[in-house]
Amino acid sequence: MIQVEHLTVSYGDKVALDDVSLTIPLDGITALVGPSGCGKTTLLRVLGGLMAPTQGQVTGLNPEQTAFLFQENRLLPWRTVAQHLTDVAPRHAATPPEEWLSLVELEGEEGAFPAALSGGMARRLALGRCLALGREVLLLDEPFTGVDAQRAQRILQRLKELGKPVILVAHEPRLAENCHRIIQV
Repeated sequence: MIQVEHLTVSYGDKVALDDVSLTIPLDGITALVGPSGCGKTTLLRVLGGLMAPTQGQVTGLNPEQTAFLFQENRLLPWRTVAQHLTDVAPRHAATPPEEWLSLVELEGEEGAFPAALSGGMARRLALGRCLALGREVLLLDEPFTGVDAQRAQRILQRLKELGKPVILVAHEPRLAENCHRIIQV
């Protein structure tokens, strides 16, 4: 279990999270939902160790065991689809890059550069790269932006089948409904 206790995060004078306490199980897929600007991304960043809280603490999660998918794809324009995966995969990865490409439905695009991909394809590549890291917990910030609903549901099902804990930020109600649990931020 991840325990978030009395978490407060401020950006200067702006309070992004104010005394938030919650428990997040470390199994299945958990969706963090809420209106824009309510602190979902900030919470995810604190969970991933990318941001320190102003007050409070998080226990039960080692940030070194997490893979983080940012809202921005952060793709390198000079690297191919396949290189994006092999660049981050552990030296002796248990899962070959082709399996991650299949999971995110990018088979046949191995030699393509990011400029040749649609927005949804680029988002799926960023997700595949996150998966290729081989970490124990997946923290995904809006993983299906620009991805059609049917494809997003298929990929979400494949993520469930990985058997790893996934915490994701979701704006699409149908997507969140297919997660194991929903936490309102």
